[in-house]
Amino acid sequence: MPTIWDQMGGVMGMVDSGLPVVVFIVANMIGGLGWGIGAAVAAAVVIAGLRIARKRPVTQAIGGLFGVGIAAYIAYRTDSAKGYFLLGIWSYLLYGGALLLSIVVRWPLIGVIWESINGRGTAWRKDRALVRKYDWATFVWVVVFAVRYLVQNYLYDTDQVGWLAAFRLIMGYPLFIVAIAVSVLIVARGTWPEGLTWRERIAHLRQSGRPQRREDTPPADPA
Repeated sequence: MPTIWDQMGGVMGMVDSGLPVVVFIVANMIGGLGWGIGAAVAAAVVIAGLRIARKRPVTQAIGGLFGVGIAAYIAYRTDSAKGYFLLGIWSYLLYGGALLLSIVVRWPLIGVIWESINGRGTAWRKDRALVRKYDWATFVWVVVFAVRYLVQNYLYDTDQVGWLAAFRLIMGYPLFIVAIAVSVLIVARGTWPEGLTWRERIAHLRQSGRPQRREDTPPADPA
């Protein structure tokens, strides 16, 4: 089963997500808004093509291209470089709100996503202790999106486009990696055997995350 890091695209995923922002800012500084928009869209097209060539999921390529296209369109309509970041800023508020609502209705999204990936259905909701862990893990992401929204919305309102681009990158993959690590620590706390190193704990967590065949289920007939 692919790891979270694999699903995020690894190092190339970080480059792919950050490159259009960097290209947009540099081209905007050199040639103005029109050049910035054109360069960002061109970079997104190239990245989408490379993702397909690397046999990454087509939805990843199309999603990235669509996101850059919408951001560029907003920048064009607002006639402002900072408009390029508006879609992302408001998406943080939307995601954070959805995550918070999932906690309130007792369906924490981190639990839903994690258990769905591992094919364990909804039986986990009967374990109150596990649901609480997923509540706290989900709340970590509520905080992440809230911080991203507050910081970048402030920079947007104060027209600090350079800093807005910088914090868009800083609060992207680096912050997500920290949030993933904290979420894993919360959910896995108390489930590791004693005396394991961190490397062994990670391996144990990955192994335990795979769907397990029930003991009373006969093995598949090789014929």
